[in-house]
Amino acid sequence: MTELRQRVAHEPDAPPEDKESESEAKVDGETASDSESRAESAPLPVSADDTPEVLNRALSNLSSRWKNWWVRGILTLAMIAFFFIIIYLGPMVLMIIVMCVQIKCFHEIITIGYNVYHSYDLPWFRTLSWYFLLCVNYFFYGETVTDYFFTLVQREEPLRILSKYHRFISFTLYLIGFCMFVLSLVKKHYRLQFYMFGWTHVTLLIVVTQSHLVIHNLFEGMIWFIVPISCVICNDIMAYMFGFFFGRTPLIKLSPKKTWEGFIGGFFATVVFGLLLSYVMSGYRCFVCPVEYNNDTNSFTVDCEPSDLFRLQEYNIPGVIQSVIGWKTVRMYPFQIHSIALSTFASLIGPFGGFFASGFKRAFKIKDFANTIPGHGGIMDRFDCQYLMATFVNVYIASFIRGPNPSKLIQQFLTLRPDQQLHIFNTLRSHLIDKGMLTSATEDE
Repeated sequence: MTELRQRVAHEPDAPPEDKESESEAKVDGETASDSESRAESAPLPVSADDTPEVLNRALSNLSSRWKNWWVRGILTLAMIAFFFIIIYLGPMVLMIIVMCVQIKCFHEIITIGYNVYHSYDLPWFRTLSWYFLLCVNYFFYGETVTDYFFTLVQREEPLRILSKYHRFISFTLYLIGFCMFVLSLVKKHYRLQFYMFGWTHVTLLIVVTQSHLVIHNLFEGMIWFIVPISCVICNDIMAYMFGFFFGRTPLIKLSPKKTWEGFIGGFFATVVFGLLLSYVMSGYRCFVCPVEYNNDTNSFTVDCEPSDLFRLQEYNIPGVIQSVIGWKTVRMYPFQIHSIALSTFASLIGPFGGFFASGFKRAFKIKDFANTIPGHGGIMDRFDCQYLMATFVNVYIASFIRGPNPSKLIQQFLTLRPDQQLHIFNTLRSHLIDKGMLTSATEDE
């Protein structure tokens, strides 16, 4: 040990520049670490009881368990009624509501980031977060407008120019925000600012992308919007009811109140509900027809000849089930079969969106994303499963339902130069003659 101390004592000192760089790194490192430790240890504000005073007085004699049950039940019925009113008002109002929900969800998640990382004093960051939201919305909704309002865009000169250079404009707007972020970097806060930069982009990926998919589903027909959302709502309600009255076995540690009884009961109830709701809605054109924009009336229309998906067909029942129910065949809409897939996802995989949100809230020691809805938390608390469902529905439609759209192909065909149109016409005519759908006499004429 004595020899070791002597060797260490006689070792040459490090070069001065190395000491300076080490010291500077240490200062920056300690500052970032201190910021992180303060962020983790600092208690977040606890949401106060936001139950309306009328309900508090009416339910004052009940236990907290039953009081919460009644508050959640009453507010759930109010939200369902509001949902029906929005559907009645039509597709345009639905799109506006989706946009409002998206903005509110973004605000709730970003606010948590501000609170956790104490970033209120960071220059430009609040402005940059909302600027990036604006850029991403401009990109996604610009694509949607170009896709679904093609005739209107081609008719108006300013819209045609914006449509032609849409992606370049979107990228330019994002680059401006990116450069502003780099210019806003402050020494001793680098790590904190990059945390928040990543936080903002992940939030945009989760919230804006999913809300964009919701609108795409809506354009395929309101039934593709209403049935999936209703299945998630039904599963949430029925899982809560089964868990409240029969729950005994914990399901997952992230959500201690979730039980296997509620999970399984919610699954069967949701599948039955999806079949019944699909049967009722499949008989109405206003629900099954794609939402299209009418350029003559400048309004949305949902009138069409229903596809085979929404026409009653007769199906043979498997022999095992025949012996139980006594039926050999059953008449149902093909969409009801697809509704089984939708309701199954809503009840088995959809809740994992809620579990993910529960883990997120536990990571940052908060009970709810906000206190917007009494007894339910924030808007994000209600839509954590809906966003996951929207992605599945969009993928499902693209994989198993949607085919080429002739009207869109014709719209694109009409924007080509005359020589290009003639070339496509001759190619298509030759193809139809080879298939035997046109005769040579027709070609000569």
